[in-house]
Amino acid sequence: MSWLPFQLNPDLPASGIARADYLTRKFGSPDISRYQRVAEVGLTVGIHFSFNRIQMQPNTFNAHRLIHFAATRHLQDAVVERIFHAYFIQGLNLCDEALLIQCAVDVGIESAAVIAYLQSDADKELISASEHDARQLGIQGVPFFIINRRVGISGAQEPAAILQAMEQMLEA
Repeated sequence: MSWLPFQLNPDLPASGIARADYLTRKFGSPDISRYQRVAEVGLTVGIHFSFNRIQMQPNTFNAHRLIHFAATRHLQDAVVERIFHAYFIQGLNLCDEALLIQCAVDVGIESAAVIAYLQSDADKELISASEHDARQLGIQGVPFFIINRRVGISGAQEPAAILQAMEQMLEA
């Protein structure tokens, strides 16, 4: 399995925007109760989402670059988990380069390599092109699962639904 880049809000400034402003623009109010169902489902699997802690809606371009970089060190899943924890549990700002560096260091990537990578232009075009390709395929949100480059499944699905899609792909 690999994680592919897809920004939900690619037009946000590099520094992000205040979460309340983002929610108001998107939904008409800063009310976070719309995430209650997600929080409840998270609890059933031991995830304690803290949507109330999120103060900034980040531009996630550099986070996606870091995830790509982590894949070159076979630590992609670990970095994704650490980034998700930082944002959804701790409410930290993913635009903060120091936070991204710490996420990588926390899972065993050397800080000097991460700093050099994030301060370079490495893979910026690759990430942009990958996101563009996803949008051209009609992908509009996450999660979106691509199985064996042939079957796409949109949205959060029960494991049985994903298994069924895999089985159908194998039969085809």
